[in-house]
Amino acid sequence: MNPIVEVNIQSEIGKLNGVIIHTPGEEVENMTPETAERALYSDIINLSIAREEYKQVKGVLAKLTKTYEVRDLLCNILKDDAIKAEVLNRIEKIEPFIGEKAPWGSLKEQLMGENAENLSRLLIEGVEMVKDNLTKFLCKDWFALRPMHNLLFTRDASMSVNNEVLIGRMANSIRDRESVIMRSIFDFTPEFKTRTLTIPPVPGATKRIRTIEGGDVLIAREDILLIGNGARTSSQAIDILIEEFISRKSEKAQHIIVQQLPQTPESFIHLDMVFTLLDRDKCMVFAPLILNPGNYQTVHIKIQNGKLQSIRNEKNLLSALKKLGMDLEPVLCGGSDDWNQEREQWHSGANFFCVGPGQVLGYARNNYTIEAMNNAGFEIIKANDFIENKVNISTHDKYVITIDGSELPRGGGGARCMTMPVNRTNLD
Repeated sequence: MNPIVEVNIQSEIGKLNGVIIHTPGEEVENMTPETAERALYSDIINLSIAREEYKQVKGVLAKLTKTYEVRDLLCNILKDDAIKAEVLNRIEKIEPFIGEKAPWGSLKEQLMGENAENLSRLLIEGVEMVKDNLTKFLCKDWFALRPMHNLLFTRDASMSVNNEVLIGRMANSIRDRESVIMRSIFDFTPEFKTRTLTIPPVPGATKRIRTIEGGDVLIAREDILLIGNGARTSSQAIDILIEEFISRKSEKAQHIIVQQLPQTPESFIHLDMVFTLLDRDKCMVFAPLILNPGNYQTVHIKIQNGKLQSIRNEKNLLSALKKLGMDLEPVLCGGSDDWNQEREQWHSGANFFCVGPGQVLGYARNNYTIEAMNNAGFEIIKANDFIENKVNISTHDKYVITIDGSELPRGGGGARCMTMPVNRTNLD
């Protein structure tokens, strides 16, 4: 890495200067229909096609900003034996079986003996189980250390919030190692200038009570956090964040706007599946929930001078933001037709990622959403045309670069899900 990278994210739309991504590898293919549900996939996806589609994501980002691959960052810190031991210790706390002693040594000891490059691969892609005793022989698992199937969605396990990184407290244990890996990367990469924050679990709890994932956390403005409260992020975890802001006793007001989300269907797992910011004055919305939330409350929390100043209901997310000086025009996911809205939201039609104000990435397959973007003043640019220099984007103030997506959307996420920004230029 070399140059110091100061973590700084004060908006969703500022010019992107650095982003962490993960090119999907064998960990995606290391699942069967039987294990797909446990891996949080509704279906197994074709890796070769997914990789071709991801080339567009990476190709576009590489031309626009500095990109960091998780595997490279992980490999770099694992070159230090003391850090390697600490990372494995952290993994052992959530997957204690790796330290279990056996006549041939523990899995942890075996991993400690691997070089940095191979160890980073094994931690991501999984370690196959050697069937060297009866228990293992009868076990239906293929892996002693399961693959991190969801790592391509780098958004969830860590969140840049202003100058700090909040580490995800994942809703499902299959993703816990992602949080350990991302926390370790930020803790032990000297070039990252930041500190990590964690949400502690409830002592003695047998269920996951405090959970928070990055898809639910949006930075609307330096002083405004938008947080989804649903299947992946609990009110108890948000309460811990409220306590953190109270403890800082800042004279400047901090606003947290919480949007309740349905527990089902699975396409509603995060706030960024129904709402993303596009520009200073525009946002993408799944209208049935964001404009008309009905029984799903929108709650505005204000913290200032070490106190919870107020907590109250709002009409909806856009109304709450307007009161704080952010007057946003909604662009409708799926256009104006109810049927198309539902279809395109299912395939991440509301999930856009900004590389600058009014400059975004999204899936090409959501035709009615892309048409709505065009009607809102966004030039439509195909990813490959941009990568191959067939289009000069500097001539366009507002644009959406469209990514081919047949396999990637079936993994359950879009452009924002697959990106974890570490630095943006502050807006005026």
